[in-house]
Amino acid sequence: MRDHDLDHDLMIVGGGLVGSALGLALAAAGLRVAVVEPHPPVPLAAGAADWDPRVYALSPGSRAWLESLGAWAQLLDGRTGIIDAMQVHGDDPRARLDFDSYSDGLPALAYTVEHRALQTALWSCVQARAAAVDSGLSVYAEATPAALAIGDAAAELQLADGRRLRAALVIGADGLQSWTRTAAGLAATVEPYGQQALLANFATAHAHRGVARQWFRADGVLALLPMPGDRVSAVWSIADAEAARLTALSPASFAEAVREAAHDALGELTPLAPVQPPRAVPLALVRVPRLVAPRVALAGDAAHGVHPLAGQGVNLGFRDAQVLAAVLADREPGRDLGDLPLLRRYERARREDIWATQFVTDGLARLFAKEDAVLARLRNAGLAAVNRVAPLKRLLGARAVA
Repeated sequence: MRDHDLDHDLMIVGGGLVGSALGLALAAAGLRVAVVEPHPPVPLAAGAADWDPRVYALSPGSRAWLESLGAWAQLLDGRTGIIDAMQVHGDDPRARLDFDSYSDGLPALAYTVEHRALQTALWSCVQARAAAVDSGLSVYAEATPAALAIGDAAAELQLADGRRLRAALVIGADGLQSWTRTAAGLAATVEPYGQQALLANFATAHAHRGVARQWFRADGVLALLPMPGDRVSAVWSIADAEAARLTALSPASFAEAVREAAHDALGELTPLAPVQPPRAVPLALVRVPRLVAPRVALAGDAAHGVHPLAGQGVNLGFRDAQVLAAVLADREPGRDLGDLPLLRRYERARREDIWATQFVTDGLARLFAKEDAVLARLRNAGLAAVNRVAPLKRLLGARAVA
């Protein structure tokens, strides 16, 4: 039964990756969904020569969900890569951990895709569904939320242009600096790492062969993710002061610094268009103790922030969206979407996954950031030991590809 005094069953603030995917899933479940997005994405044109420095390693689980939503089929040709294997190196050359899809019985460990390519695919699906008759999905593009009021019967979202939208539930999928989280009074603790993630893409002299490589170095964590063709995406998490020095280098000099830090694993690196200094993103651990409140739920980066060393941020967000969509779609007939006990099912279901991911990524980031000879020996010995214990490797691999 629907309340026809409401404009929509629910509203999603944020039409990014998680918000768009969640909107598609909930509309497919028969709910009346509004997606509110202040800054609609600029589509990636077919054949575009420039490459987005933000590249994700999507797990097989994330890919399967995107396929079910119809978004994977919308990705442009030549914009996705495959990770068949992964090499994780400690700051001792003898410490190394290896994973491969063949040993784990998978077609791939992960799939790489640029942010803009994935956003284009998802947003095109959102727009196509919204344009269909009786689709259940409405888009409020270039609409900025200004105020949120929570009542006994509905949540009311006021937009900056004066429009007011009423629904049983509002979902914040609006990023680390979530407006929805603040407006709903949900607390967040932010612990800066004192690091920046430097993002850049390169053509490689040697073929990467689908191998993702990661080095835990004394000065930070460097990852090279395979992209289509002989290209890689570099993510270098490094202390603020060193990040400032590296971003001041010319693109060619920065490419040489990455090549040296990667022990010349792929030979000479050539910056991809657009040729510019690396993009720098400040890193912080963001903990959100409560993901829900009456008529409010958070998903994606609005619900958590993790260190990028394991590449799990976007996968974690997609798992939020899958669980939240299932909880809402499978509720008892007539159950109020904004009912707090219902929303707490979602919060309880996500608690362990979020905690475990933050615990592992934060622990590794802090462990390898400490310049202590004893700790260095212990962490490198542990990395080498895990590589020799097949059951433990399988457990770690299973979490990574969920």
